[in-house]
Amino acid sequence: MRGLITIILLALSNLFMTIAWYGHLQWKETSWLKHAGIWSIILLSWGLAFFEYVLQVPANKLGFKANGGPFSFFELKTIQEALSLIVFTLFLIFVVKSEKLAWNHFVGFGLIILAVIVIFKKW
Repeated sequence: MRGLITIILLALSNLFMTIAWYGHLQWKETSWLKHAGIWSIILLSWGLAFFEYVLQVPANKLGFKANGGPFSFFELKTIQEALSLIVFTLFLIFVVKSEKLAWNHFVGFGLIILAVIVIFKKW
């Protein structure tokens, strides 16, 4: 159960991270954001990133083996990176809608899945 909660919290954390890092590029035509300077965008992104950390820190604490969770450092980082790409891809498909998935993206994602398998395999 701790593993599932960890993954859910990390996925939600990545959602906030993706919006904080890339949302301002998508919503640049929004009237209040259209005329915002770089420092306003940075502060807005930091505000969103706060919620990323509110979710990510407990996820890592809960999921870490030394705290009774099922994951090692490498496994936690691998989960986070894989989820980051999944959330980012969903963001591009459902929100941005201007980017198209191509064969090389699928090959890259396949290699990332292979990396996850290699990291999680007990050798």
